[in-house]
Amino acid sequence: MEIKDRILQSAQGLFMRNGIKSVSMDDIASHLAMSKKTLYKWFENKDQIVYGVMEHHLLLNKRECDVLSQRASSAIEELFVMMGWMKKQFADVHPSIFYDLQKYHPATWQMWLKFKNQFILNQIESNLQRGISEGLYRPDLDVDVLARLRLAEIELAFNPEVYPASQFEPRRVQLIHAEHFMLGLVTLEGYNLITQYRHLAEAK
Repeated sequence: MEIKDRILQSAQGLFMRNGIKSVSMDDIASHLAMSKKTLYKWFENKDQIVYGVMEHHLLLNKRECDVLSQRASSAIEELFVMMGWMKKQFADVHPSIFYDLQKYHPATWQMWLKFKNQFILNQIESNLQRGISEGLYRPDLDVDVLARLRLAEIELAFNPEVYPASQFEPRRVQLIHAEHFMLGLVTLEGYNLITQYRHLAEAK
């Protein structure tokens, strides 16, 4: 692995566990058993590392989401698969991640907003339209409104005023939000399919 990739991978792990603000360049260099001189050869400051980590992370997320969506046999299976993927994604995410990005790393925050408002929104809209066409979601759904509601829920899980980190894990909140949202979409046929998937999950 190239040195630059090693730095980004190591930094991402530290950011996810400890939050971005609390991790210094010294911490990253120490974690890699690398001199600060070598670290600064690749990145001028922490802001560049944060940007590089997010850029790589979002590119990987996009590829994984595209594959999972294409493999799903129905809109509901797609949601269940994505819920499982989210469970892994948010397993070790520090609750201050979004706050740290917004306050201290504006360029990276703008990258996230663009990804969220374009790629993620499009994924949600596509799933809603797919579910309607398959007869699994109600035909009267307002796709534009509901897609944005779901988008807002993603960040809401990390809002410390609504869900204090001492009481709520982001992963727990995300999964409850996703399940609640899904149950509000479905027809009877869709609900029956959800029940089947639940039984399969419980049997594993």
